[in-house]
Amino acid sequence: MPSMHLFALGKYLQQSPPVEWAIQRFRELLIGALRQGPIPQHVAFVMDGNRRFARSHRIETVEGHNLGFEALARVLEVCYKSGVKVVTIYAFSIENFKRSKYEVDALMAMAKLKLLQLAQHGELLHRYGARIRVLGQREMVKPDVLEAIDNAVSLTSGNGDAVLNVCFPYTSRAEITSAIRDTVIEYSEPLHSLPLQTSDPPHTSRTASPRHLSPAAARVRARSPSSGATSDAEDSVSSSTTLHPDTPPEHLLSPDNDSEHKSHSRYPDPETITAETLNNHMYTAGNPPLDLLVRTSGVERLSDFMLWQCHQKTEIVFLDCLWPEFDLWTFLPVLVEWQWRRRKGWLERGKEKESKLL
Repeated sequence: MPSMHLFALGKYLQQSPPVEWAIQRFRELLIGALRQGPIPQHVAFVMDGNRRFARSHRIETVEGHNLGFEALARVLEVCYKSGVKVVTIYAFSIENFKRSKYEVDALMAMAKLKLLQLAQHGELLHRYGARIRVLGQREMVKPDVLEAIDNAVSLTSGNGDAVLNVCFPYTSRAEITSAIRDTVIEYSEPLHSLPLQTSDPPHTSRTASPRHLSPAAARVRARSPSSGATSDAEDSVSSSTTLHPDTPPEHLLSPDNDSEHKSHSRYPDPETITAETLNNHMYTAGNPPLDLLVRTSGVERLSDFMLWQCHQKTEIVFLDCLWPEFDLWTFLPVLVEWQWRRRKGWLERGKEKESKLL
């Protein structure tokens, strides 16, 4: 591992005008060559190694995180220039609250500052039309940081189709739990109280009384008013609950009418719940499938990140470099290998089709 003096010297040389101009031209050529091939539409990063970088270079941990933010800015420029539409970063895990109070407070303060910088002086995001979305458990964030989050989301909401998903604070288990809870609430809400039509398609809805529901669903219905109700999960930036406002409020129903209404209520058929149903309740709903997930620092685990979004075609790459060292020259071989694997898959599928025709 090079010393901090060599790292600073290399950074100084790269910032000198002639060297910076030459590197910039070369970067443009490389990115232009990348754009000639297939480009991943959704890339995720586990930005690991900031603390180890700080320890190995004998600097403050917070300074290591600041250098990690600079690395993020470099990588975002490469991604958006190459044509990546969605970048998702693991900024803060819920498990990180177990760290020292000093480090947690410092990370929160830095997140507040960097979000403001990205939103107010984020020429990079505006240049490439990227919107900030913060995914995670809002109720765990301090009010001043939450205000900065909402401000950053609002200031970049008018940008184009590119997206920067900031997972903060986040774990996949919390996301999947929230999606299941929202799905249960949605399927526990009665549909429009209309006479049963014989022309309804099968497996769309069923007539049920509360005793036909499972105890868990009945408890959810008891906590969710029938009109204008919102779930706890709506506090999250990117999740919402489907409501059915046409159902009459319970306080407007007489006891007789109330029992008659409940006995003839129609509910969505749980047999229609699919993986796509849960996918529509995830924080990343509406984003392209995850094509590439990169983790730095040499640790080969996902650490409760994007477990649902990883699918059979997701490329997962573990790199030995620490996150503050991550740049185009580290990322370029990853993208080239991804393109090679994608082209190889296309060729193999083409050969299979030809063999079937013969």
